[in-house]
Parts: sequence; C-alpha cells; structure tokens
Amino acid sequence: MDRSIYVAMTGATQMMRAQTEVAHNLANADTVGFKAQMSAFKPLPVQGQGLGSRINGVAQGIGWDMHAGAQMDTGRPLDVAVQGDGWMAVQSADGGEGYTRAGQLQLTADGLLTDARGNPVLGDGGPITVPDATQVSIGADGTISVVPKGQGPDTSSVIGKLKLVKPASDQLQLGDDGLMHLAGGGVAPADETVTVKAGALESSNVNPSQTLVQMIQLSRQYELQVRAIRTADDNAQSATRLLQVG
Repeated sequence: MDRSIYVAMTGATQMMRAQTEVAHNLANADTVGFKAQMSAFKPLPVQGQGLGSRINGVAQGIGWDMHAGAQMDTGRPLDVAVQGDGWMAVQSADGGEGYTRAGQLQLTADGLLTDARGNPVLGDGGPITVPDATQVSIGADGTISVVPKGQGPDTSSVIGKLKLVKPASDQLQLGDDGLMHLAGGGVAPADETVTVKAGALESSNVNPSQTLVQMIQLSRQYELQVRAIRTADDNAQSATRLLQVG
C-alpha cells in the first residue's frame, strides 16, 4: 500500500471519530442537564518497524464540560435544577447508583419518584415513594413535602429527601446508561452543601453555533484527507500505465 494513502486513510478515520463526538453533542443541544463531551487530537507513536519518531494524530475523549447550563423556569413543582457543583442520585438499571442533573422528575402510578428516563430517584433510605397527595413540593435542601389528599395545607409533612452528592469531576465517568458513575465503582456520600431550585430545569451546556462550526471544520478536514487518498491513487495508476508502456 502506498504510504501516502495509509497516512491519509488514518487521518480520515480519526476525523470521522471526532465528528461522531461532535455530532453527539449537537444532537443533545436541547437535552436537559446534558454535559458536552470534549475531545482532542493526541500524538501516539506508530507501532512496528520504522523510525521511533513516527506518530499518529488520534482523536480521544478528554472528559466533559462541567460548566452548568442555563436555568429555565418551568413553574412545575417536580422540576428541580441542581445549583452549583453537584448531582442528584438515582438508581441505575443494574441496581447501582448513578448521578444526573436532569431534574425532570416524574411520579409513576405507584407513587415512585423517577427521573425522565424512569430511573428511581434515591433518598437517604433508597428509592423515594410519594403517597397520594394534593400537593408535592421540594425544598432547596432536597426535602420533599406533601399535603395528603383530603387535608389542608397546614397538614404538610416531610416524606423524604433527595440524595444530593458532590464528587470531584475527575472521579466521575459516563456510563452506557447516560448516567455519571464513580470511576471504579462505589457510592458517593450525600453532601449537605448541595442545593436545588424547584420549578426550574438546567438546560444543556452545549453551544449549538460553536458545535456546528466544529462540525463544519472537521468535515472539511475529512474532505482534504479523502482528496489526498484520491490523488495518491491517481498517481499510482499513472505510474502503472507508464510501466506498462515501458
């Protein structure tokens, strides 16, 4: 294989990989609580025979943008936006603990409090269940209060508290379920300093215009790599014809 074709081919492959991550961010520009994934091109040595100075530029993820997205007031009592650094704990599909900032909380027919994906929201003693009530409110510290059906506002009682955590960003990794998990497993302890705002949601922190520009830049770079492959192939065919004539 012509070396120039190999170089251009590996470059095009990495451009496609980078485009995938940028496209994922762009597709989640309207997803509540979404954190943009960040990637960069890193030099990695080429294995095998040849000079040790050979390197490839490889697109690799370097983490997530942990900046908070803009807050949107919804007025819905079960919508909560985590303030500052912090996460809300939910139960993942495998029974473990995951963390999210998507505060679109829902109530199932059985009164189980879940996030928008159906993951049970965790409190101090496990998943939170809300009894039949005419009013449900969530305090700044995550305390959940209800007014039982058929009773007045003066009968409000506390039935649980959201588990709010604050692990360091370098301790978190994104799971296949779309939730953050502690790297290496484990459970983060509750942090009393984390607060929430009821009646509001945190929007995605993806900048659509900036992400679209990144997509266009990567697309143009990919086209340059493909053009280099075609040029190398044309040169090889021309050389073959000359050899045949000779």
